[in-house]
Parts: sequence; structure tokens; C-alpha cells
Amino acid sequence: MVSERKPYRLSQIETAAGSAGKDARAWAKTIAAYNQPSNLRGTFEFAVSLLPFALLWAAMAVLLSHGYWLGLIFAVPAAGFLVRLFMIQHDCGHGAFFRNSHANEWVGRTVGIMTLTPYSVWKHTHALHHAGSGCLDHRGFGEIATLTVEEYKALSPWKRFKYRFYRHPLVLFGIGPAFVFILDHRLPTGMMRRGWQPWISTMGTNAALAALTAALIWLVGWKVFLLIQLPITLIAATAGVWLFFVQHQFEETSWERLPEWQRQHAALHGSSHYDLPQPLRWFTGNIGVHHVHHLSARIPFYRLGRVLRDHPELRDINRMTLLDSLKTIPLALWDETQQRMISFGEYRRSRMAAAA
Repeated sequence: MVSERKPYRLSQIETAAGSAGKDARAWAKTIAAYNQPSNLRGTFEFAVSLLPFALLWAAMAVLLSHGYWLGLIFAVPAAGFLVRLFMIQHDCGHGAFFRNSHANEWVGRTVGIMTLTPYSVWKHTHALHHAGSGCLDHRGFGEIATLTVEEYKALSPWKRFKYRFYRHPLVLFGIGPAFVFILDHRLPTGMMRRGWQPWISTMGTNAALAALTAALIWLVGWKVFLLIQLPITLIAATAGVWLFFVQHQFEETSWERLPEWQRQHAALHGSSHYDLPQPLRWFTGNIGVHHVHHLSARIPFYRLGRVLRDHPELRDINRMTLLDSLKTIPLALWDETQQRMISFGEYRRSRMAAAA
């Protein structure tokens, strides 16, 4: 929101990065053996995510006739299945869900309609995120805007206010998710001048979404549709943004500038292992094993758990529990001197101490 978006190509980032750290490169070679998507397993995972979501949506429509709160109790599990569908779309974008590339593309596009996400646009920006994750010289696409202490210090008072507003929890996890998925995704934001493909992806998704919405409104009426879809969308969007936040915005993450930045090192040490309880691990498609995912994005989410079972040494790298993750909420600035994320409060105290 605050940092300037800089268009770049994946090859440019990888060339500028240099060689990766030995430990991370060795791990990348080791876990490459798990890059084995299965059409059968992918079909199964898609079915056990889509069918319950559809059934819960239909159950809410029926129960709403007997009282709003009775129908609303299914909104949370339905949102959980929608998050899981987004994780399927995510793996499809990496070509990691099905062995067949056409299956990945078409399932990704189809799920993108349900998640309000133009698949091809998101796929491209997410690839840029993976290519430059943890690199201070390439920020702006597919990630939460993060400033360094020195960059924040150099801002005008108005721009500081905007950044603080953007990083406020009520904005990041309240207004932000709704804005991104309901409004921002309706246009190819940041890619409007990059040819016709982003527009086709976005407008095609919008057209399919409009058709699906019209059909559902015809079946249940617009009031019932909104009473069902809005809470599901808002809960799922907030959960998705929260997951993305804790995956990279923790105290001991890794940010470097070129040429010190190393892609594999940033992938392994700049991404968290969000060790969630098993039900949440299932609904989130093992995305909490994010350090392994960033090190080898071609591993399907249904094999990430096996990586940790076979290589328990990876469990403790940047491990974070559900309780630990709450401590990340105030973190907002990267301190290049201390090599850690700090809060606005820490920044203010350090400035007061320096002045004294």
C-alpha cells in the first residue's frame, strides 16, 4: 500500500540473488523428491473440499428459513472449506496439485470464481512473491507492505500516518481482507498496463462470478444469498490474510538487500512453520509448513506433512504455535541493524532513548 511497486521478471531476481546458503540449498535438493503431484489424490482432495462446502451452503439456505442464527452456525465450517479451496487454487497456481497441467489451470480458474480471485493475475503476482520473498530491493507484489525503520523514519508525517493506518490490526484483518477480495480483485490492480491477459483473467472471473451469483439469487433470493455468502466470504478472507501475515511477519524472519539476499536462504529462514492443531492444519491445506513450501513450491500440500515426518529437523525452523502467532500482531517495521521485526512502540522507545 505504501511501498512502491516495481515490475520485474523472475529471471532478473534469480540472477541478481547469487548462490543460496549451503544449508538451504541442500534442503532444497533433499525435499525435491516430494514434488510428486497425483491426479487421483488431487481429485480426492478437491472433492472432499468442494462437496462439503456446497452442502453447507445449501444447509444454510434451508436453516435460514427457521431463523438467522440457526443458519449462521454453519458459516464458520463453510468458510473453512472455502479456505481449503483457496489452498487448492494456490497449489494449482504452482502446478503442484495435479500431475496434469491442464487440470491445474482449469481447477484453479474454477476455484478462483468461488474465492473471488482472478486466477491468472493472482498466479503471476504470487510467483513474483516467491521469486523475491525476503528481498528488500523487490517488494510490492503479492505481499503485505513492509517498511524498514530507516524508510519509515524518512517518511512525511502524512505518509507515516497512512502506513500506521494500513498496519493497524483492524485494517489488516478487518477492512483489508474485505477490500482485497470483494473490491480490489475486480480489476487487475498493478497490472493494468501489462497487456490484455490480466484484463481477460479479471473480467472473465467477474463475468463467471456474476453468472453464478445471478443463478444463486434466482434460487434463494438476494437477501438469503447475502446472508449466506457475506459471512462466509468475510471469515474466509480474514483467515487467509491472517495466514499470509504470520507466514512472513514474525520477529526473526529474514530480509536482506542485494547482493546479500539469497533465494533459498530467504525461503527457508524467512518463512514460518505455523504449527497448527490438526483440524486447522487440514482446513488450511498444510500451508503452515510454509518454510518447506517456499523452499520447494512444487510439493503438493498433501505431501508437506510427510516431509516433516521424514525430516523432523525441519520442524523447529521458525516454529510458531497458535499462541505464539498472536505476538506477531504488533510487528510492523524491519530493523536492518537488529535484523528483526519490531513494533511501532519499540521504534518510538528507541527514538526517545536516542534523543535522551
